[in-house]
Amino acid sequence: MNSFLRWSILLALLLAGPMWILASNQVITDGHWSNLDRSSAGLAPHPDQAQEAVVQVYAARAYSWRGAFGVHIWIATKAEGAREYQLHQVLSWRRPTVVSSIDTPDRAWFGHPPELLADYRGAPAAEMIPRIQDAVTRYPQADLYRVWPGPNSNSFIAWVIRDVEGFEVALPTTAVGKDYLFNGVVALAPSGTGFQFSLGGVLGLMVALEEGIEFNLLGMSIGLDVKRPALKLPGIGRLGMPASVAGNLD
Repeated sequence: MNSFLRWSILLALLLAGPMWILASNQVITDGHWSNLDRSSAGLAPHPDQAQEAVVQVYAARAYSWRGAFGVHIWIATKAEGAREYQLHQVLSWRRPTVVSSIDTPDRAWFGHPPELLADYRGAPAAEMIPRIQDAVTRYPQADLYRVWPGPNSNSFIAWVIRDVEGFEVALPTTAVGKDYLFNGVVALAPSGTGFQFSLGGVLGLMVALEEGIEFNLLGMSIGLDVKRPALKLPGIGRLGMPASVAGNLD
């Protein structure tokens, strides 16, 4: 078998998951963005009922065809006693790309409901919020956005998580761009429980207690979670036990 055929087979295997997501209509690819669902999923505590500080991380399938490959992730924070949430994220259509705005923390992302990845409350959240805000202002590539291999919205979230002490979140395999390490090749895993190696976000390996083992090729990851047994596949995500929600609510 020649090398071209081997690479063609490998590429077909990597794309099988995203193509299945598209074929099974699991992402919304029609309809104008302004008409798609942006309602609250009811996952965030209402400010009137929760005076404590809150830090949450959400992920939802990306808009249009990109959702077949991965998710968009954002951070929501609410200071102690605050009556509103602030969202931190990167938006591809904005320059600079980093946007911090007052908004509904758990709203659907253009038709796709969010999943809660992390939930920190009380004193730990209060300590993290100013550090998160500071990290957001220091994001090193706010004027550059590349869907693949990064830096994109997920590269931003991974960078902030690594920069803020105590902010530990295992990002899903479908967070395409999370393995883009900017000018580095070795870094802590976003969960803080292991390490990863990556060459420009197109080739890499992660080994961590929370994430398990992930092999990244061409920006897409395949892996195995041993702690909470599950197979991780490009586009599809987890097959097995659901991931645990990071935070201090155990």
